[in-house]
Amino acid sequence: MATTDHPPSRLRAWMLEGLSDMGKGVQQAPHAAPEPPHQGQRWWRVMCLTGVDYFSTLGYQPGIAALAAGLLSPVATLVLVLVTLAGALPVYRRVAEESPHGQGSIAMLERLLSFWQGKLFVLTLLGFAATDFLITITLSAADASTHLVENPHLTSALHDHQLLITLILLALLGAVFLKGFLEAIGVAVVLVGVYLALNVVVVITGLWHVATAGHLVTDWTGALTTQHGNVFAMVGVALLVFPKLALGLSGFETGVAVMPHVQGDPGDTEERPAGRIRDTKKLLTTAALIMSCFLIATSLITTLLIPEHEFQPGGKANGRALAYLAHDYLGNAFGTVYDVSTIAILWFAGASAMAGLLNLMPRYLPRYGMAPHWAGAVRPMVLVFTLIGFLVTWIFDADVDKQGGAYATGVLVLISSAAIAVTIAARKAGQRHWTIAFAVISAVFLYTTVANVIERPDGVKIGACFIVGIIVVSLLSRLARAFELRVTSVTMDPMAERFVRDIASRRIRFIANKPGRRDKAEYHDKIEQIRADNEIPGTEDFVFVEVTVTDPSEFEADLKVRGEVLHDRYRVLSLESSSVPNALAALLLEVRRTTGRIPHIYFEWTEGNPYRNFLRFFLFGQGEVAPVTREVLREAEPDRAKRPRVHTG
Repeated sequence: MATTDHPPSRLRAWMLEGLSDMGKGVQQAPHAAPEPPHQGQRWWRVMCLTGVDYFSTLGYQPGIAALAAGLLSPVATLVLVLVTLAGALPVYRRVAEESPHGQGSIAMLERLLSFWQGKLFVLTLLGFAATDFLITITLSAADASTHLVENPHLTSALHDHQLLITLILLALLGAVFLKGFLEAIGVAVVLVGVYLALNVVVVITGLWHVATAGHLVTDWTGALTTQHGNVFAMVGVALLVFPKLALGLSGFETGVAVMPHVQGDPGDTEERPAGRIRDTKKLLTTAALIMSCFLIATSLITTLLIPEHEFQPGGKANGRALAYLAHDYLGNAFGTVYDVSTIAILWFAGASAMAGLLNLMPRYLPRYGMAPHWAGAVRPMVLVFTLIGFLVTWIFDADVDKQGGAYATGVLVLISSAAIAVTIAARKAGQRHWTIAFAVISAVFLYTTVANVIERPDGVKIGACFIVGIIVVSLLSRLARAFELRVTSVTMDPMAERFVRDIASRRIRFIANKPGRRDKAEYHDKIEQIRADNEIPGTEDFVFVEVTVTDPSEFEADLKVRGEVLHDRYRVLSLESSSVPNALAALLLEVRRTTGRIPHIYFEWTEGNPYRNFLRFFLFGQGEVAPVTREVLREAEPDRAKRPRVHTG
């Protein structure tokens, strides 16, 4: 860390620029106030922010479906649409109700779980969320490079350079964020509008060719009957291959995350922004219906109009089925315009995912004390994510099909966690029918997730790497920040303020007491012991301070101080906190601030092994109380003359 004698270099200052701004961004977290209701955009405009992620999957989804299901692609896609409309959509409409400020399903589960098991569970979900966002970046860049390389005007010059082009696109994305990226809803509206309009042209053209060439449908149905025998066999196979098509479910978590941008009603309140919730449900439903129509139509025309071998790796339709039809049926000029539009929306999908990563990690990790200091700045995180993107692209050789499994795993884990969260929420609300319905949906998504992981384990491997990395870095960071003063504010009740005012007229002496029976003998014996250990005259006065540990896994929180008189004689300040030393240090500094006097606090030495005691402090908020309190004070107040005094006997 830099000192006053050695000012930070220009590079370091530039890298950490905006650290405080990111801190403000963190205040958009679940516990913070959202934007006022009058700010924001109409829901259909905000839908386009979701659309750059959701709708851009049309660039590769039809080709992936054809590879996975072959001639059954339209039937398997119909299953996907049913799961979308009857499963994912109801789940996320409920998520929108439960987290109207854009926190999403992870925050719902965070509220339902506590202590270390809850934190570790959230960190695990963050690992899969990072997988989802990062693979969105790398897969979108890979598919954009595919559209570039396979363009008839460029294929001869760019052939065999797809990996290099993908890395350049990732580097360009990172460079833009290093300079400063402002997510513009207006840009998303234009990109989505143009892209969907071009797709409408391709779909109508494709359906016209299917309708005018009647043999295509009869040949397809005949081949299906020959391969699978009957409708029930077809549906059974479609259900089996459904996990491979799960990419078509992406975008719902993003749809909830953009809720703060939705313009609510004038009468919306902080606690219940009814207008924002209503319009977000419109957003989610409209996006799902639009995507469902496109998925069914595109799977049909690509299956019937594109030769099967063209979907295979190296084929002209691999990763760009609709672009293949655009060039083949509407000419290279229109096809090139379609390629440019697809590349633009895929690149913007990567930018949206990068913005999601930069907002997601600071939203949770700093509140857990599980992020290095530099993780609050944009530029270092951009470099980290860009380098990881390079590594993932190199491992998968910029192949869209190979990354599909990893992407699907991230998407499915998040949707499964959302389904479980709304099931628990419905059960707590006493809604029996919704509880049963959401439980069935959860079972469907859990099956799909497990099936996808078994068949394509790449996603869970990448997710596991992220999870291990996040947990290791988080625990090391929390260990390094163990002695930070992490109480955000101190509030005293009238009785506590009265105690402080009274004792401030003489030397302020506190006794740290671990509450036991709280009988008269306990306080009498404690005072006598402190007097004897520190040779304090009997005329001196004391106030007891007792801390009850709540959730030791919480890193920072407000501190409330309650005063009470026990046995008509002993004044006691009662505190609740996640850490005893931090609570005591915060109280001493607050007393010094309000009285202008230096307080003294008296401890007993903690018995037992110091290493074991420190581990108890780190995990459970208690243990080596006296030396840790002194160390927290030393870091919070560098001036020794102004620092509250700690006495141990």
